[in-house]
Amino acid sequence: MKKYLNIFTLLILLSLLSACKKDLDINNNPNSATGSNIQPALILPNAITVTAANTLTYNNYASILIGYHLPGRGVSGFNDIYSYNFTSSSNTALWDNVFTNLKDYQYIISKSQNDPQLALFNAIAHIGKVFNYQRLVDAYGDVPYTEGLSGAENVSPKFDPAATVYQSLVKELDEAIAKIKTNAPNAGTTVTELNGGSDVLFGGNLTKWIQFANNIKLRLLVRADGSSIGSFVTAAYTTFSTEGFLLENAIVNPGYNASSKQNPFWNSYHSSVTGEATSIATYYIPSKYIYTFYNGPLLTDPKRGSLIYRNFPATPTGQLGDERNNPNAIPTYSAWYTGTGTGLTATNTIGVLKGRAFGMPVFLASDIYFLLAEAALNGHVLSGDAKSNFDKGILASYQYLETNANNAIENGQNPSTDLKAYQLANQNNYLVNYDLASSKEQRLEAIITQKYIASNTINGFESWSDFRRTTYPKIQANGSPTTTFVSISSASPRPDKLPVRDVYPQTEYNLNPNTPVINNAFSNPIFWDLN
Repeated sequence: MKKYLNIFTLLILLSLLSACKKDLDINNNPNSATGSNIQPALILPNAITVTAANTLTYNNYASILIGYHLPGRGVSGFNDIYSYNFTSSSNTALWDNVFTNLKDYQYIISKSQNDPQLALFNAIAHIGKVFNYQRLVDAYGDVPYTEGLSGAENVSPKFDPAATVYQSLVKELDEAIAKIKTNAPNAGTTVTELNGGSDVLFGGNLTKWIQFANNIKLRLLVRADGSSIGSFVTAAYTTFSTEGFLLENAIVNPGYNASSKQNPFWNSYHSSVTGEATSIATYYIPSKYIYTFYNGPLLTDPKRGSLIYRNFPATPTGQLGDERNNPNAIPTYSAWYTGTGTGLTATNTIGVLKGRAFGMPVFLASDIYFLLAEAALNGHVLSGDAKSNFDKGILASYQYLETNANNAIENGQNPSTDLKAYQLANQNNYLVNYDLASSKEQRLEAIITQKYIASNTINGFESWSDFRRTTYPKIQANGSPTTTFVSISSASPRPDKLPVRDVYPQTEYNLNPNTPVINNAFSNPIFWDLN
């Protein structure tokens, strides 16, 4: 417990220092580097913790775009979400928070670059940097990568082409893995520091860091497959490290607790440390569209439906853009399953939220299985065939939801039995039973649809990226609330009435003349979006 308190004390101090600097510097550039003499061992836990918190920021924003949840009646400030008419003032945290996080990783990289004793910190920081840069590319396209973290040396960094950045990120991961392998045998005190609290993701397990890097690399390659860098992708598929992939949930936990620093997911979807219900708990609702994957007519899945939603199978109301004037849109407390009690009386449970002290997921086991399935579908068999990984991905989804706040399968739960019941209940549907898919396109639809279900409320940004890339899960143009998640107030001129990207923040336009001019969210799709 003492090491966790030390970590949180450090996080508070860093936050105060950052806040003071921001208040004093009216021309603060989010691309500037951190200036300090703090050791990497003290910066790393903050960097990883913030990465996890940013995962929630991306999830909450994209979950509305992809139909996981809707802002209920009475919530103001969502006009750009209702219309998708994003401007340079919309969703700015997606850019600003990630670049702030990247400065932490870059600080570690710079501080450890020429110190063999800090080589492992250097490698881990590079992995964290890649994880964050992919988010930026997937949201914005071109980003300042080669010059973006130069700090005061270059306050107007150039923007590198998104496809080029993707290639650089793959190479950066390969180099980080090689550095870990080279330095692990003589790590000594470095591993002790990682085990002692610096590594709040894997506790100094270097094999897991290599596998995690392989996971991120696979996500990059799957997303870019078939794009303008197709030949690079094909070659990179042959260069995975032999340690394989991380086939478990990657969970960040710096010592979350109920009294002072609870899990950001709980803090966002449930209640504060004082027991006050959050705006999401009070006003957010599921879409009718997402319920069709649990309560028909598309699929039947009462187990996962009841693990995610508080009032399942009660039918939700509204569609994005419609619920503003819907008097039935506001839930009595929370639309998500939170066990018994409310506020401070709420108990730990299973499902999406689990408890105040549970960790933050940054990469789900289901996600890597579905990535492996899609890679195999495209001819890159890395660890099992497409069908086996497809089934394992669904199983991993049940396992995660049936895991309790102690990170163990809850007594009385049986994910394997639940998977079989799911397959039987949908025995004639290729979206559940992979062998029934009669074409490559149907198999891709099955993989992405199940990945969409497994990511529900947990990782909406991945689902939005997958939808832009594949157009799955299927929606109907101008459909009803049960056949589409598209807002009825959409201003998009596209046939699907959806956005394809985010718009750079106004601060970038003010500070950096190299920022690409993006007039709206309906054009200039990301390079891997071929639709």
